Amino acid sequence: MTNDYWRKASWAKKLLFPLMLALEWSVGIPSTLAAEKVTIRLGPFQQSVAIADLEKFAKTGRLPENLQVLSPVLTSQVRELLNLRLEVNPAVADRFIDNLMRSPGGRQFLSSLGGVMPGSTVESIKVTLSFALRQANGFSALSFLRAYPGENITVDATKAASLALEFNPNNLQSQAFGLLLEQELSVESSIPFKAAFDPAALGHQVVQQQTIVLSDRQRNRIIPVDIYWSQENAENPLVVLSHGFGSNRKFLSYLARHLASHGITVVAVEHPGSNVTAVDKASETQNLTQLLSTTEFIDRPKDISFVLDELAKLNTQVGQLQGKFNTGKVTVIGHSLGGYTALALVGGGVDLEELRQFCKESLNIGEAPGDWLQCSAASLRERKLKVKDERVKSAIALNPLVGKLFGKKGLTQITKPVLVLTGTEDALTPALKHQIEPFTQLRGEKYLVTAIGGTHLSISDPMYPASAATTLVKERRGEETKSLRQLTKGVSLAFIKQLTPEAKIYKPFLTPAYAQSLSTPQLPLRLTSELPASVKRWLEPVKK
Repeated sequence: MTNDYWRKASWAKKLLFPLMLALEWSVGIPSTLAAEKVTIRLGPFQQSVAIADLEKFAKTGRLPENLQVLSPVLTSQVRELLNLRLEVNPAVADRFIDNLMRSPGGRQFLSSLGGVMPGSTVESIKVTLSFALRQANGFSALSFLRAYPGENITVDATKAASLALEFNPNNLQSQAFGLLLEQELSVESSIPFKAAFDPAALGHQVVQQQTIVLSDRQRNRIIPVDIYWSQENAENPLVVLSHGFGSNRKFLSYLARHLASHGITVVAVEHPGSNVTAVDKASETQNLTQLLSTTEFIDRPKDISFVLDELAKLNTQVGQLQGKFNTGKVTVIGHSLGGYTALALVGGGVDLEELRQFCKESLNIGEAPGDWLQCSAASLRERKLKVKDERVKSAIALNPLVGKLFGKKGLTQITKPVLVLTGTEDALTPALKHQIEPFTQLRGEKYLVTAIGGTHLSISDPMYPASAATTLVKERRGEETKSLRQLTKGVSLAFIKQLTPEAKIYKPFLTPAYAQSLSTPQLPLRLTSELPASVKRWLEPVKK
C-alpha cells in the first residue's frame, strides 16, 4: 500500500466513525424500502460497501475478504455503533414521526440528515424512518440503510461528522415525546386560572443569610452550608437543597430566597466530592464514568443526613439560629445528581446489579452524558443501596439523574410525596429515561412538571455562571425561561406546604391549570399527577 492510500484511509477513519455515529443517531427517528449498497463519500475519496457485508461484520466482528482494505476504518467502535438499537413501540411510530416533524430540533435533524444523503428528500427519509421503526428487533443504522429506497445509498461523511456532534437519539426522542405531552396534558377551560394570591411572588418576611462550614471527621469531608431564614414558623418543614454534578450551593439561590421569604428555613449544602472544584480536578479524564468518585453515590445522601444531625444540635444552642431547623420534617430539593440524592433519601432503593448489567452490556458512545455518569456507581460492592433518612418527608427532583440507578423497582419503594421536573430538550439527562419513565414507578402522591423545550439548566439561577462543560450543549436560560422559574417557585412552595396545616390553601397551585397559566408559546408548561394512557403507550417496550 502507498503512503497516499494510508493517508486517505486515516482521513476516512476519522470521518467514518462520526458517520456511523450519525447513522446510529438517526435511530432516534424512522425509514423505507431496500438498499443493498452504501457509497461513502469522503471528499475526493469514495468507497462502496455492501450492506450485507456490514451486517456480517456487525454480527461476527470479522471482515469479509472484500472489506479487508477497510480494516483501518471498520473498527470495533464502528461495530458497536452498527449494533446499537433504539426500541420504539411500533404502534406509535407514525405519531413519533409526526411529533418529530413538528419539533424545531426534529425538523433541523431531518434537514441535516437530508444533506448527509445527497439526492434524498425529507419525504423519502420520513418514509424510510417510518418503515424501520416498525421492525420488531428495534431500529438501527443498518435497518435504516436497508429500508432506504433504491439499490444504493450515498452518504457524505463530511456532513455526517458535523451532524453526529449535534444530535443524540435520546434527546431527539424526548423532543418528539414533548410535543405529545404538550397536547395530551393540556387542559381546556374558558375560565382563566385565578387565585387569591400568587405563590411565585416574593413573601413578606425579611430574609437573612449565613454561611457555616461543617466538618465530618469520620468521612473526612468539609461541607459548606448556606442558611436562609426569616421569622420563625415552626410548622413549616426544613428544606435542604442538593446541587448537581459540577455545580455548587449557589445554583438554586433564587429558590432558597423565595422560600425563606415565606417563612421556610432553607439549607443549601455543598457536596465536596462532586462540586465544581472536585470536577475541575478530575476533568482531564476522557472517560465520563471516571469523572465522579464511586463513593459519591453514598456520600451525597450521607452529607444531607450529617448536616441534619448538626443542625439538630444547633437548634438547641443559644443564638439567632436557635429553633430555626425543623429537622424532624424535611423536604429535600435536588437538581440533576442532587435529584438522585433527594430520591435516594426519600426511600428509593438503588439497584446496583441492574446498573452494572446496563453499564456492561448496553452503555455505548451514543448514550447521553448522564447515562455514562451513572455508571460511576457500578463498581460499588453492594448489591442494593439503602440510604433512606426517615426525617425526609418529601422530595422535589429537578431534572434528576436517574437512568438505571434505581432499576425497575427501586422507586416503587417511595411512598412519600415527590415532585419531578423534566425538560424535553435536556441533552444531559434526557426526559424519557431519567424523569418520565421513573415517574411512573412512584407509588405515593406525585406530580410531574414538564417544560416543553426546557433544557438541563433552564431552572438555574440566572446569575449562576454556565461552566465550560455545560456550554458543550445548547442551554435555554435567563429571560427566555423566566416563566419556568416562576412555576418552580410557585409549585415548590405549594408542594412543601402540603406538609403543613395550610395544605388546602396551596393545593390549587399543584394543578394542571396553574402550570398552564404560566405557559408561553416559546415554553409550554404542564403539570400532571398521572400520565394518560395515550402517553403511557409510548413507554411500552417493543415486543420481540
